[in-house]
Amino acid sequence: MSVTALPGFPRIGAHRELKFALEKYWKGKISQQELIATGVQLRGEHWRMQKERGIEVIPSNDFSFYDQVLDMTCMVGAIPERFEILRSHLNDLDLYFAMARGYQKGTEQIPAMEMTKWFDTNYHYIVPELSSDQHFTLRSTKPVDEFIEAREAGLITRPVLLGPVSYLLLSKSSAPATKTISLLTNLLPVYAEILEKLISAGAEWVQMDEPCLVTDIDSDVQGAYQTAYQYFKNYQIKIMLTTYFDGLTDVLDMAVKLPVAGLHIDLVKSPEQLERVLSATAPDKVLSLGLIDGRNVWKADLNSVLQIAQKAAARWDTTKLQISTNCSLLFCPYDLTQEENLNPELKTWLSFAIQKLDELTAINMAVNGKIDQVQEYFANNTKACEDRRTSKAIVDQNVQKRVKSIQSSDYNRQSDYCLRRKKQSQVVPLPVLPTTTIGSFPQTIEVRKQRAAFNSGMILENQYKEFVKREISNAIQIQEELNLDVLVHGEFERTDMVEFFAEKLNGFAFTENGWVQSYGSRCVRPPIIYGDVSRPKPMTVEWTTFAQSLTKKPVKGMLTGPITILFWSFVRNDQPLDVTGTQIALCLRDEVNDLESAGIKIIQIDEPALREGLPLHKSAQNQYLQWAVNCFRLACGGADDRTQIHTHMCYGEFADIMKAIVQMDADVISIEASRSGMELLKHFSDFSYPNEIGPGIYDIHSPRIPTVEEYINLITKALKVLPAEKLWINPDCGLKTRNWDEVIPALKNMIEATTQTRKKLFQ
Repeated sequence: MSVTALPGFPRIGAHRELKFALEKYWKGKISQQELIATGVQLRGEHWRMQKERGIEVIPSNDFSFYDQVLDMTCMVGAIPERFEILRSHLNDLDLYFAMARGYQKGTEQIPAMEMTKWFDTNYHYIVPELSSDQHFTLRSTKPVDEFIEAREAGLITRPVLLGPVSYLLLSKSSAPATKTISLLTNLLPVYAEILEKLISAGAEWVQMDEPCLVTDIDSDVQGAYQTAYQYFKNYQIKIMLTTYFDGLTDVLDMAVKLPVAGLHIDLVKSPEQLERVLSATAPDKVLSLGLIDGRNVWKADLNSVLQIAQKAAARWDTTKLQISTNCSLLFCPYDLTQEENLNPELKTWLSFAIQKLDELTAINMAVNGKIDQVQEYFANNTKACEDRRTSKAIVDQNVQKRVKSIQSSDYNRQSDYCLRRKKQSQVVPLPVLPTTTIGSFPQTIEVRKQRAAFNSGMILENQYKEFVKREISNAIQIQEELNLDVLVHGEFERTDMVEFFAEKLNGFAFTENGWVQSYGSRCVRPPIIYGDVSRPKPMTVEWTTFAQSLTKKPVKGMLTGPITILFWSFVRNDQPLDVTGTQIALCLRDEVNDLESAGIKIIQIDEPALREGLPLHKSAQNQYLQWAVNCFRLACGGADDRTQIHTHMCYGEFADIMKAIVQMDADVISIEASRSGMELLKHFSDFSYPNEIGPGIYDIHSPRIPTVEEYINLITKALKVLPAEKLWINPDCGLKTRNWDEVIPALKNMIEATTQTRKKLFQ
């Protein structure tokens, strides 16, 4: 008989217990023992929940206090040299957090490790930093400890490890000439050591996550996979080689022949690979079928899923079949039953992490010939799927007609960048190295308190608006005192850069507790796109024009771009992504026009998720980039030449999409660059990026306050690859997660560094 299996479960808890415990610990409000106890409690609850819902292969070591890649970095002892000094006075957990968040105590300041997106998701991981002669040593037994913890609770789990090849491919080398994959032979003995400890603890299986297998890899990397898993062959533990986010495609024949006991494949993203896997895989392997979508919130069409499962069961020994989600449920909200205010019709279409466990169990029972025991469950699922297909709430004929009426000229600005720049400089004269911020300012406890009071009806709308006006006025005053050149209104009325816009658009729904982890303690609550998208009225004009009325300096209109709204939502899966993206772009196009009419001269359309949607296989990337760029161009294509359009992108590798970034044709792009020490700018320089760039020099994901000298060093690095007339000075990202007592001195130092650099330029 087949069994149910899970690659991973959400960490943060049903009510974000992990988030709140972490933030209390960082503020010194709870002890390390209390934080660790929270982790123990959450892991125990999650294991019990999975067992009660019928999951037979339960993962361990899928829990993390910050990030699973950082966990592996600490496990293999790859601590960057700059953090070695902290070992003398920090325990292992505080060193771990220092690596993720940076360290500052008195004059001692150490910048955090680089952070970037986890494949094509909105989850972020901490990038390992490896030297050319990197020495690895076992520094942590976390996978063993958590296996034993589960064993003592009566559960034999399957520990999860990020596989050695993917770990190295996701790392960066401090020596550009050194490929991280060349360090494999140094790394494998440490993995072997942890496998030996797992064997001694009683583990029969280990899950090795190798998501890089579904990317385009060369022959050297294929050889590395063969070397690694041949090395592990001698250890008496069964390996479930786990892939997800796409299909194996070109490397399938190599992957299925690796000497491992099991193979997990993603049949949600790549159902077509099943036939080849069944034909090419040795019959003694266990096949784990990723049948339920771990990245979206829609109910699976169980009848369709069952057909795929039965196809596999007809050709495979069912005792060697596992019924699973396609990837970890880390990317899903916890429990649909906590949503009391969702539209009842919509709610019947949805499935969160807990509900997906039930879907797995139902499919598994049906595969094992027990369909009669889940007949009612299947009948309810069939009805829900049919109701969704025929619901009138989904279709808006006016939106569909507008999409069809788009002309090719709608994607273009009136003139090219050079002519626009001349016109813009006449409307808004700016100094060399103009300074600005990305958009948001601190969301203080009082801001959140007032918003909650308004949303719960405790204060009236006019009272809330007066509060927001005071916050905006204060932010404008602070920016003027700091002498920033281009100001922002601070976004105090916004909970989230996507949720704010989604709340004002038709076709979106919202949860109360649909939180997912983005990184560390940072959680987001993606809206749900269920139908055609339209804009009933202007969304940002009121607050932007109020801010502009308080100052003679330009205030940026702040919009979230169509691709970011698309990918940072749980998007409908019943129509192509480009159609939904185009609908959102048309709404933003109207907003740009309204801001212009209200006198706003600079408008920022943020697209941090542009690269996030990039398909993992290059063969599919050009098609995606074409429609994604077109969505951005459609959003700003109606803007007057004199309106300066900015965009912002962060925490991603841009070298392979530079052509698309140029085609976006934003007048100014701001990017994350501080954690990478301006390395990212080399791609813009090599590509001769034609427009203006604001490389972030203030790492806002760290509580550190950079010094003037640190800023000057980063600006100087930028000036070596970019002309001063094309360079803007700004933080990496919005400042909503920081406190004012961090933000003000950090920006003050940024302005001082810019002033000193300007003086040197004109000496």
